[in-house]
Amino acid sequence: MRDGGGGSASAMINLFLATGFEEIEAIGTADILRRAGLDLQLVSVTGELTVTGAHSIGIEADALFEDVDFFESDLLVLPGGMPGAANLAAHSDLCERLRDHAYLGRPLAAICAAPLVLGRLGLLEGKRATCYPGFEGELEGATCTGALVEVDGNIVTGKGPAAVFEFGYALVELMKDRQTADALREGMLYK
Repeated sequence: MRDGGGGSASAMINLFLATGFEEIEAIGTADILRRAGLDLQLVSVTGELTVTGAHSIGIEADALFEDVDFFESDLLVLPGGMPGAANLAAHSDLCERLRDHAYLGRPLAAICAAPLVLGRLGLLEGKRATCYPGFEGELEGATCTGALVEVDGNIVTGKGPAAVFEFGYALVELMKDRQTADALREGMLYK
């Protein structure tokens, strides 16, 4: 997490993969976070290390859900895609970890359809949030803004695939600092 003095490369981030996840949101976010020097692992919730995305691209996860020590997690990230987001929402142990993480005040992030997971758990109550158009009704208690990215306290949400860069940079700023996020934008030729 940010320490006020330039951040820490030791922050542990877990990004969850379920069958049908949106590949660009998962890999784009992971790429940006790793470029920032953050410790990120792709975590499969399927029981298999290889997880197939919404567009039939298989991605090799770093770990299985049941093998992860969530006590060490600083940030939990949910990529969207359908049925990926619905599969994340149906994973009761993941939902329990998300509730525990929120209770501890640690950051949570979800993009595209995945904010529905946080909404169904009541974790967006009183927060500004965004999601893929058509999923607003799933964001229980949230003020849906339609913005590309929303950061409200410990919750970061993104609108969809086109938001992946801003979503990733927002997470870098949250976990490290604005200077690191801006340097990445410049280095990746993102204007």
